[in-house]
Amino acid sequence: MNVDAILQHLNSENVDCILIGGMNFLLRHVPELTFDVDVWVRDDRDNLARLNRSLLKLGAAWGPTEKDWKPVPQDAVWLLSQPVFCLTTNHGALDVFRDVLGLQGRYAECKARATLSETAGGAAFWGLSDGDMLTCQLALPEEHRRSRRIEILRAALNLKTAVDPRGDVQRPG
Repeated sequence: MNVDAILQHLNSENVDCILIGGMNFLLRHVPELTFDVDVWVRDDRDNLARLNRSLLKLGAAWGPTEKDWKPVPQDAVWLLSQPVFCLTTNHGALDVFRDVLGLQGRYAECKARATLSETAGGAAFWGLSDGDMLTCQLALPEEHRRSRRIEILRAALNLKTAVDPRGDVQRPG
């Protein structure tokens, strides 16, 4: 997997997105095995059109079933058909989220809290904040939560309490 190439292609088309999931955790905290790059995209038609141009340049393929797997269409309207897409690209697997569990409808707020970082290879990315990563983990069904990730995020945030009734992380101060 070449995360730099994926991020550089997204950046070259000015796709408004936030790196989430294991790759964000790996790049910002500790090495962790991950098999794909997960991005949360701002869900509007112009941004989805830029995303589609980037996916075409990445040689992305997708299909609603394995039988229907093929290069992504030229027209971005297919990106409106579901909330999450698992794609293959010439540089590795890419999952695109139009919304994220635990943070539904709060893309702009989360982008404002995101951290601008760079990979070791120099690719810039906005990474989901530690607090928002923790909120996502705690929103998952218990059997899908990553306890090590939760522990590291709580330590990074210096949290003693888990979440408030809405599921948002309690921040000190």
